[in-house]
Amino acid sequence: MDRGVRLAVDVGTVRVGVAASDPDGLMAFPVDTVQRGKGDVAAVAAIAAERGAVRVFVGLPRTLAGAEGASAQDARGFAAALAELTEASVRLIDERFSTATASQAMRSAGRSAKRQRQVIDQAAAVVILENALDVDRNGNLDAVTIEVPRKGNDD
Repeated sequence: MDRGVRLAVDVGTVRVGVAASDPDGLMAFPVDTVQRGKGDVAAVAAIAAERGAVRVFVGLPRTLAGAEGASAQDARGFAAALAELTEASVRLIDERFSTATASQAMRSAGRSAKRQRQVIDQAAAVVILENALDVDRNGNLDAVTIEVPRKGNDD
């Protein structure tokens, strides 16, 4: 696994949760929650630039059967726009259960549903990033994630 900060993004309809790793890719931690709307993609790109991210994982929500709905198309659109605004490699990664996993962990830690709302998107991004770091460490990045091409890129 190459050295460098990785980010993960949990794209929701109201908020975008962002998590980051340390440069060695050992730990994932919550960073910020960005409100959806004008400037949301630019805000995430700014976080990536500020942290010197080498890779950004965008969670791709699929159904249990693996199908993609409106939320997945929204995530794909967000990822495509982000790829145009950042030097980091942008990759889509399956994020089924990330919010449910984060919510369960927060409940287990004694955080009420009302208090979860403030940070659940960041916590879901942490779950996405932890999964992505495991995939990367195991050498399965190309098999498990989808690289988002930049427009006009012939690579």
